[in-house]
Amino acid sequence: MAALVLRRTAIFVMIVMMWALLAAAVAHAQAQPAEQPAEPPSQVQQPQPQHSPNVDFQAALPPQQAQPQQAAPPPQSPSIVPLTGYRPGTIVVKTSDRRLYYVLKGDKAWEFPVGVGKQGWAWSGRAAVEAKYIKPAWQAPPELHRGSYGPVIEGGSPRNPMGVAALTLRKGEYAIHGTNNPKSIGGFVSHGCIRMYNKDITKLYAMVSVGTPVIVEK
Repeated sequence: MAALVLRRTAIFVMIVMMWALLAAAVAHAQAQPAEQPAEPPSQVQQPQPQHSPNVDFQAALPPQQAQPQQAAPPPQSPSIVPLTGYRPGTIVVKTSDRRLYYVLKGDKAWEFPVGVGKQGWAWSGRAAVEAKYIKPAWQAPPELHRGSYGPVIEGGSPRNPMGVAALTLRKGEYAIHGTNNPKSIGGFVSHGCIRMYNKDITKLYAMVSVGTPVIVEK
């Protein structure tokens, strides 16, 4: 009888201990902070690719290198400016300034940016407009084509350096004309001719006539 009582007591103690351990485990789990669920991959911010590496490179340079000082480009549009000392109706080319002026009344003139003769090819003096041409054909002279005339390039061709119009000077030796290379305007680029933007030679062409005096200065 005594053995039975001891066995039941032992079983009861074991059950109580198991419940105590289970209760302690539950309490410990509740004391730990809940883990945050991982952010879905679609919401994770990824570094954005740099589509313009030049911007990053320039920003990293010292200020004096990032934005170098450059000479002001020639004006892109003609404008009326003060000009004295010339008769109205005269074309004046100031080679060193890469500017062409068409003189108006009242000491004013239309000012145009131009490309002029490179070193060794620039000239100065007086001339007159001898002929006017729309979309002239062009043929390289011997001095520009290995001692012989080059092939004729028809007027209006994108390869034609005369552009949309030309005013010839000094028996065709020189001309004031348009261009197929607008980036050259404003520089010392030609073999003596005066280059203009096509829109500008079109405007000048309409204002002048055969016989218009031309003064080319250094």
